[in-house]
Amino acid sequence: MEYIQVITTAASQQEAENIAAELLQQRLAACVQIVGPITSLYRWREKIEKEPEYRCEIKSRSDLFPQIEELLARIHPYEVPELVALPYCATSAAFGQWLGEELQ
Repeated sequence: MEYIQVITTAASQQEAENIAAELLQQRLAACVQIVGPITSLYRWREKIEKEPEYRCEIKSRSDLFPQIEELLARIHPYEVPELVALPYCATSAAFGQWLGEELQ
C-alpha cells in the first residue's frame, strides 16, 4: 500500500475546512491538517500576486489520488488549484495501520 500526502491550498480557513470535511466524509483522506495563514507569491495571468492562503496536508493513498483530483476539480473555488502528491518513504506500523483502516 503506498501512502501519500497530497497538498492543496485555499484562500480561507473556512474553504480549507470545507475541502477537508468533504475529503474525510468520502474517506479519501484519513486526516487533513490545515496550516496557515501562509503567504503565497505566484505569477497569474502575467501579474505577480501575493495572497494569504491555508495549506491542506491530506493523508491518503496513491490509488485514491484520481478521486481526490476529481473531487477538488468540482468543489475547489480556484480555477487552477495546487494539487501535488508526495509519497511516504515509510510510516510507523501503527500509523500505517490507522491510515489503512480510515481510507475507503
